Amino acid sequence: MRVYYSPKHALRDSKFELHDGQIIEPFERPSRMTYILNELSKRGYNDIVEPSDQGLDIVLKLHRPDYIEFLTNVYDEWKMLDKGDEAMTYIWPAATMRNDIIPRQIEARLGYYSLSSDTTITEGTWAAALASKDCAQAAALDLAQNGNDVFALCRPPGHHASSFQFGGYCFINNAAVAAQTLLDRGAKRVSILDVDFHHGNGTQEIFYNRSDVQFLSLHGDPLDCFPYFLGYSGEKGSGEGEGYNHNYPLAEGTHYTKWAEALEQACQEILAYKADAIVISLGVDTYEHDPISAFKLKSADFLDYGRRLAKLGIPTIFVMEGGYAIDDIGVNTVNVLDGFMQT
Repeated sequence: MRVYYSPKHALRDSKFELHDGQIIEPFERPSRMTYILNELSKRGYNDIVEPSDQGLDIVLKLHRPDYIEFLTNVYDEWKMLDKGDEAMTYIWPAATMRNDIIPRQIEARLGYYSLSSDTTITEGTWAAALASKDCAQAAALDLAQNGNDVFALCRPPGHHASSFQFGGYCFINNAAVAAQTLLDRGAKRVSILDVDFHHGNGTQEIFYNRSDVQFLSLHGDPLDCFPYFLGYSGEKGSGEGEGYNHNYPLAEGTHYTKWAEALEQACQEILAYKADAIVISLGVDTYEHDPISAFKLKSADFLDYGRRLAKLGIPTIFVMEGGYAIDDIGVNTVNVLDGFMQT
């Protein structure tokens, strides 16, 4: 399996996030990639390609132009105002306020375009986000042209990025970029299966009114788990997208047997949809020792569900999302790939 990876991910090196009322070292940090790369090498995944610049055409089909312009310029503007090293806000347009106005003041715009306080913008954030989406887009082009199952080792992740908001460590929605690239190259239907512990709210929002992309997500119940305000089972899509959105919220403490039952339901929906290709939003924060998640999957379980995905017999792109038990992230990620490739 070919791997698309860019060392430019390390340009994003945030020094803090706000978590549980404390300023801490971010859970999403560059060393995550080191552990995955080491495990890939150990198991013989040596076909690693750095993608070229893929441009913004696909991105602008999925994200609002004003949002992309904001991300392009926000850090330079922040520094010109002689503010701190990392751009962050203190105000969001709450439910009682208007959200149809974009203020001039930079903290207010940061609040308008963000969904959570865990994600600052650093000097290299935008360059890293562009390189990350290049990995996803190049992987999709490879699959479209050659039929190869591929792994896009993306960082920063993407599935929380909506059409106009960043957060949850995400800026551009990499899985959405991969799906749109496949559609533009001839696919009629693409399924995105999100197996990250946290609901892929951004991916759902982008495709909620569309029938050419089916979205399925297994995740912690949003009554208890980030991102809280999306990911409920009754969200089925709307308009042309009605019936193509499938959420499987699961209780904190869920073990693999119960999780795998939800996976099998999702797989049956994919088969019924007759997808031409699948994009897997591969978060391995379902692991039992993940510090910001609450499922109980063991390392061997990642092998098993890789095998289950392979049995679908549909061309597949794996797009890296979350996973914050850093010592074990490599083993768990490559276990999924091994299970898939060995079937």
